[in-house]
Amino acid sequence: MSRRALSFVIAALLAVALFARLGFWQIGRLNERRDRNREVVARREMAPASFSEILRDTTTARLRAVRLTGTYDYANEILWTARSRKGAPGVAFITPLKPDDGGPAVMVHRGWAYAADGMTVNDTLWQEGPRGEVTGYVEEFSSGTGTVRIGQGRGVRLLPLDSIQQMMPYPIATRLVVQQAGNGIQETIRHPLRIDPPALDEGSHRGYAFQWFAFAGITLLGTIAVLVRERQLTLAGRAR
Repeated sequence: MSRRALSFVIAALLAVALFARLGFWQIGRLNERRDRNREVVARREMAPASFSEILRDTTTARLRAVRLTGTYDYANEILWTARSRKGAPGVAFITPLKPDDGGPAVMVHRGWAYAADGMTVNDTLWQEGPRGEVTGYVEEFSSGTGTVRIGQGRGVRLLPLDSIQQMMPYPIATRLVVQQAGNGIQETIRHPLRIDPPALDEGSHRGYAFQWFAFAGITLLGTIAVLVRERQLTLAGRAR
């Protein structure tokens, strides 16, 4: 084997090892994703608990089913602007609820409504009465800090906890609740479209793993082809 061919084979085998390693890495990511999905499914299948009970264990709070009752404070409601749904522009209603059992107010994501400009809506049309009987799931506030207001109203672009707290005249809980349908409120009352929990897909890890393994296989076959060709040329040279 010539020195040139040997250098090519070594480089190719290193590439095969790298591609295979990346493929197994994606398989590992896929398994991690599946494990997280199983944990989330287990949380969702738990019976709804009180909000105060769930917050005692913050590591498993997100997406847990929760139930709480209290009084809505529509005067301090926030409109989360530019929230699209199936391609349509709209806003989401983030309403403080003062729990019956005391404690800080809980920001409740009551759902989505159409707004042509993604900002302006008659929020009084979407009020559901003073009493709130909420069954939903726990969600995190947005990450980041800074000003989030839109104009001079109560519209916001993001939901970071510190900024939302500054807009409230009283303390609020460190997590919010996303309200879902079938929560005990009369369904004849017009309310915003409820938001379903995030989809539990497996992402693109399987496809990426296949891609890296394919690269490894193609490179390996190409290396074998080079070795065969090198062997044929060597035998042909000796035959002369």
